[in-house]
Amino acid sequence: MTDVRERFSREDGAVATEYGLLLVLIALAIVAAAIALGLAIAGVFSRGATTLGSVGGSGS
Repeated sequence: MTDVRERFSREDGAVATEYGLLLVLIALAIVAAAIALGLAIAGVFSRGATTLGSVGGSGS
């Protein structure tokens, strides 16, 4: 019976679970930041392409 009490009183599993959840949250934040950065960079290149396209002359 004391073995069962010891098993439930240990916090090793709880700590590991908390670290796992923390790592998942950090990974989600990194993915969200990468997506936002990618969209911002795509916008910059799109504006640059539009600007360069409007600068072009008659084509001759």
